[in-house]
Amino acid sequence: MSAELLRVDVGNLTFDVRASGPEDGRPVLLLHGFPQTSLCWAAVTPLLTGAGLRCYAVDQLGYSPGARPDDVGSYALPSLAQVTGELMTALDVPVADLVGHDFGANVGWALAGWHPDRVRSLTAVSVPHPAAFTAAYRSDPEQKERSGYIRLFWQAGKAEEVLLADGARRLRRMLLGADGASGVPAEAADEYVAVLSAPGALTAALNWYRAMSSADRVEPAAVPTTYVWSSGDIAIGRTAAERCAAFVTGDYRFVELQGTHWIPEQAPEELATAVLDRIASS
Repeated sequence: MSAELLRVDVGNLTFDVRASGPEDGRPVLLLHGFPQTSLCWAAVTPLLTGAGLRCYAVDQLGYSPGARPDDVGSYALPSLAQVTGELMTALDVPVADLVGHDFGANVGWALAGWHPDRVRSLTAVSVPHPAAFTAAYRSDPEQKERSGYIRLFWQAGKAEEVLLADGARRLRRMLLGADGASGVPAEAADEYVAVLSAPGALTAALNWYRAMSSADRVEPAAVPTTYVWSSGDIAIGRTAAERCAAFVTGDYRFVELQGTHWIPEQAPEELATAVLDRIASS
């Protein structure tokens, strides 16, 4: 079953959403991270819809052309959680199973912590609970080194110039992996680069980093939660991954895979299995 592209209004914002699966199926909200789009779920959604689920894969704030506010504050985590909840309401989805990768996982953690009535279950992919990441960043030199790229992303103007120079060579290398084979498929990388090369798009995506604040203390997740992490993730080390359990009070499962950061595209079958197992028990 092919995905239907919906354009969903949330106030003065218009989000692009790929909807697939039976309309009466249990709703699953899929949230991508940087520097991707809802396309990252293309290999995962057929496995979920085949199990009778209704999937909504969102082009998130800043990635949907009609939802690209200029102010950095719009991309702070409380605002992202609020607008995602409002998007769910606009989709007539009062509660959903959430699956988030990378920054999409952060939004999932925020919704589970601050708005648990909207979350039936959470599957967070690659990025652990924000408090687990912060604790690891402060205490683990390896995690601080892994996160060094963020300092570039905080530099408005310079980061855009560096990432888009030479036909977006560095952005493309980030997506494809240093060897050209350990990242996302080349066709997907082409689409992500095209999306982020549009005027203002990369700045909007980087504003997620520029709005980061340790003051946004996300509550522990009380909903049934699975955290999926790859031992080959270059951005998130084992210290942060293993600390995640301390910030979940609901039923918790830790699924460790082999591979890289790009789990939805490199390990769609394993990820879908983890999602379906979580949903079946929630």
